[in-house]
Amino acid sequence: MPRGKTVAVARREARMYLRKAGQFLEEAQEAVAAERHDACLLNAIHAAISAADAVTVVLAGRRSADPDHQRAADLLEETGASHLQAKERVRQLRALLSRKNAVEYESRRATAREARDSVERATRLYIWAAETVDRARV
Repeated sequence: MPRGKTVAVARREARMYLRKAGQFLEEAQEAVAAERHDACLLNAIHAAISAADAVTVVLAGRRSADPDHQRAADLLEETGASHLQAKERVRQLRALLSRKNAVEYESRRATAREARDSVERATRLYIWAAETVDRARV
């Protein structure tokens, strides 16, 4: 049983979540190039969450609807457990999520290094999600 609140989503909607992830990732890439580190980090995190949603939708027909984004990582871990690379992608998502509150809600700015790292992690998640969705042929 998944931890946290989830909602049923038609598997064909996985590509829509993947497109969202792509848009957030593009914004993160533009922000890192313009040295807007906070915007970069937050867009990279949203890209990673949307990529995770694409994977859980295509594999399980569910996505996290929990306000705690760690539940999205939990659901990814539960639904992707038998898939190659899932463990590493869950780790990358959790690492990104661990930075979210500090930058979004506390008086702390993202560093250039954190911004670059967030884009790299989100890119790996996006590529994996795209490959997973493509393999599912939805």
